[in-house]
Amino acid sequence: MSPESLLKHFHRIAEDPDAIPRLRRFILDLAVRGKLVEQDPNDESAAELLKRIETEKAGLIQMGLYRQQDTPSSNTEEVPFDIPTGWQWTQMAKIGVVNPRCKADDTTDVSFIPMSLITVEYGNPSGHEIRPWVEIKKGFTHFAEGDVGLAKITPCFENGKSTVFRNLTGGLGAGTTELHVLRPIDVSPDYVLIFLKSPHFIGGGIPKMTGTAGQKRVPKEYFSYSPFPLPPLAEQHRIVAKVGELMALCDELEAEQTKRERRRDRLVAATLHGINNGDASPEPGAHPSFKESARFYFRHLPRFTTRPEHIQQLRQTILSLAVHGKLVQQNKHDETAEELINNILFSKKGLVNKKTSKKSNLVNSVCTDNTNFDIPKQWTWTKLGTIYDVRDGTHDTPKYVNNGYPLITSKNLYSGKLSFYDIKFISEQDYLKINQRSAVDKGDILFAMIGSIGNPVIVDTDRPFSIKNVALFKYFNRDLSNPGFLKLFLQFASNQMRKVATGGLQAFVSLAFLRNYPCPLPPLAEQSRIVAKVAELMDVCDELEVGLEAKATTQRQFLEASLLESLL
Repeated sequence: MSPESLLKHFHRIAEDPDAIPRLRRFILDLAVRGKLVEQDPNDESAAELLKRIETEKAGLIQMGLYRQQDTPSSNTEEVPFDIPTGWQWTQMAKIGVVNPRCKADDTTDVSFIPMSLITVEYGNPSGHEIRPWVEIKKGFTHFAEGDVGLAKITPCFENGKSTVFRNLTGGLGAGTTELHVLRPIDVSPDYVLIFLKSPHFIGGGIPKMTGTAGQKRVPKEYFSYSPFPLPPLAEQHRIVAKVGELMALCDELEAEQTKRERRRDRLVAATLHGINNGDASPEPGAHPSFKESARFYFRHLPRFTTRPEHIQQLRQTILSLAVHGKLVQQNKHDETAEELINNILFSKKGLVNKKTSKKSNLVNSVCTDNTNFDIPKQWTWTKLGTIYDVRDGTHDTPKYVNNGYPLITSKNLYSGKLSFYDIKFISEQDYLKINQRSAVDKGDILFAMIGSIGNPVIVDTDRPFSIKNVALFKYFNRDLSNPGFLKLFLQFASNQMRKVATGGLQAFVSLAFLRNYPCPLPPLAEQSRIVAKVAELMDVCDELEVGLEAKATTQRQFLEASLLESLL
């Protein structure tokens, strides 16, 4: 395979964010299958190489340089795949020494390589620290220059942490006991490393890992005795050279892909900034207007939505346009937001007189603080506590029972839905006590106040339940409120709320904070138009996500098919 051939095909799948990693894995896989370089019939065969290794290894053992190790298993497994003529299936325990011993003077400085310094990518050298031998001669795994090491624990193994130990201080080194080490004899350590990083070896080892779910390990038996495809030595060197060439090309492609993505991200960021902050009628020389930025963005939407995070940016932009009054046209015949607030206040006063709402829940309707963007003339800035009766659930933890009333917490609010999965139950007595201050009705809105702040949900069930550390937005007059608009505003405001939330490990926002939070209020009729338009555009986002996933699948399939065609 030539670099020109790879480049010819790569541009067709370069948009796939996983293209480069998949390409790297593909190259390693072809290498160990004998499909990366041509075979030379004049090379010494792998069978002859194995005989030479066996003779040399026996001599080293006889000289006392190595101790006799367990005889490799006969390995009755079927060979995993076909290999070229001249290759030989064998085992790593047969081509070298597994976990060899090392000796040095106590005062000798050697390399210490912790797991964090072992690289994942093929071709990147591992780092090391320098320590005296006396500090690491006990309780560590030892290795020497040219040995090959494999991280055997999860997730390091799955991520491909393995290396050829090179440039070791004093020619020796040590690392964690969570390493398997091979000292190859007359075999290229770089070819062994290619095999250890190949999808075949890693994929075959994952189901054979032992131990608990949190800390699994690759057994020594798999490392030592799993089928190993051995090429002739001369071909090993050609494979290593070709892999190095292709990995360097992958580095270039990755750098170009990163550069392209950064340019795209800067363009998207600038365009979205224009959409969110552009003046509808800018002065000459000012930044682009909202209409210009929006027109440019949606004209090039397919180019701007190539990754899932781009869709998320689009969703946030839609919410931003909605609360800025830029998503639908205003209608001069609509009742103004100020008139709407006056009607809500009149309803609120009636509720207080009927004692269905507390005076403490009343908030001054005037809002002049933190109004950090302009809104249409028929809108007004107000506070959430002015237009909604904002309450919260219990802050205490009631005693749980096996059967009773569900207790909803923030973990039960996600993706705009209320979930009763993995719920805890409380007694009727506690349920009635909590509901004295925070009875939840269908159509109310819940909002997580602690931890994952946000996730607003419109209650869509008549099932009775109580809430804990969850805000409750009730209506002073349902006919004067649109829960859909409140929900989308809370979705928009959640990011800012999380930034200013107090608390340590468990951030939270207070009830007073929510009641006094500034909210841009449109006329009621416009709220309905905004909610309908947001729903329409979010459906488009859903379709884009489905299309993005389908495109990614097609790209991955084309990557494998086209590269296989060009490589073979």
